[in-house]
Amino acid sequence: MFGCPSILLTTPDTCKRGLTDDDAFEPGWPISAEALMGKKSFIVIPSEEHKRLRKITSAPVNGLEALTVYMKYIEANVKSALNMWTTMGEIEFLTELRRLTFRVIIQIFLSEEDEHVVKSLEREYTAFNGGIRAMAIDLPGFAYHKALRARKNLVAKFQEVVNERRKRRRENQPIVKKDMMDLLVDVQDENGRKLDDEEIIDILLMYLNAGHESSGHIIMWATILLQEHPEIFRKAKEEQEKILKNRPLTQEGLTLKEYRQMEYMSKVIDETLRFVNISWVVFRKAKTDVKMNGYLIPTGWRVLLWFRHVHMDPKNYPDPKEFDPSRWDGPPPKAGMFIPFGGGSHLCPGNDLAKLEIAIFLHHFLLGYKVERSNPKCPLRHLPHTRPMDNCLARIIKVENP
Repeated sequence: MFGCPSILLTTPDTCKRGLTDDDAFEPGWPISAEALMGKKSFIVIPSEEHKRLRKITSAPVNGLEALTVYMKYIEANVKSALNMWTTMGEIEFLTELRRLTFRVIIQIFLSEEDEHVVKSLEREYTAFNGGIRAMAIDLPGFAYHKALRARKNLVAKFQEVVNERRKRRRENQPIVKKDMMDLLVDVQDENGRKLDDEEIIDILLMYLNAGHESSGHIIMWATILLQEHPEIFRKAKEEQEKILKNRPLTQEGLTLKEYRQMEYMSKVIDETLRFVNISWVVFRKAKTDVKMNGYLIPTGWRVLLWFRHVHMDPKNYPDPKEFDPSRWDGPPPKAGMFIPFGGGSHLCPGNDLAKLEIAIFLHHFLLGYKVERSNPKCPLRHLPHTRPMDNCLARIIKVENP
């Protein structure tokens, strides 16, 4: 598979080891993914460097200060988009969600609000993303070739921004609006070492891929699944109404405290992540001969952690094809059983930001909107992500609550 002899790991215990045993396994993504994501990307760099970059970038991505700032970007864009969609008639709901999440992530990264610039970057990113899992054929007409060209253009744009931010600091110019680029330029490790330009750019490209594509699909499926299960919808909406009712009259917008009160919403999101399986596989490679469950994995063989099988195995989740947030009422699942964001040292570093974005959208959707699909029984396409073939053609309708 992917041009290399491969082993599939499909149980919680084997996936747990594949994610956490850094002495036995290292990243093993296809050539196309490694080349496009960059030499300093988390999916390519060795374990020790990976740990350093993870540690140094955790606060700019998932820290309290960062998430508080990002909430304002996310909520403003969600409210604007929902209102606009009600006036547009029939839309491709998934396409519009992907545009929304892209706009949000670009504002979080670069504070970029110019619609022309955002659309230009989105076109480049679409071509870039199309080559991540493609065959590494660098010839005109092939997805990988288009993706390499798109990466070059995206890197050039990000380099311009890095240069401009470094110039500001040399000239002691005030920072009016702090975004993720500013945080990454300023952050340093315990030895005073800062990130270089290549590290910053490859980190941004990685988050662009994870924070935009996955979030848009999960938001679409969570919205659809809530509407298909009226009792779940009712419980989720009641929780959001309670948060609104208890809000001080002087407060504008959601807070992190309110987000952390969304206990049932968190279960809805976790169940959507399990049910939909956006990240259906992760790639590792054996650093040495590895014995596992009576089998030998030879050095250099690729190891594919098949998350979709783990999440849909009835041994792990009774009635796995049922959408049931109540399955999360008990104690958390054992290690390796719920892995939508990976695990161990390779846990997706943007997982908190992604769940925050999903929750904010669902908060506003539940309180005032509904989706009327044009083709509810539309066939599904499963690669690279499961989605309706019509990209969820629908109308977004404003609901007047009593």
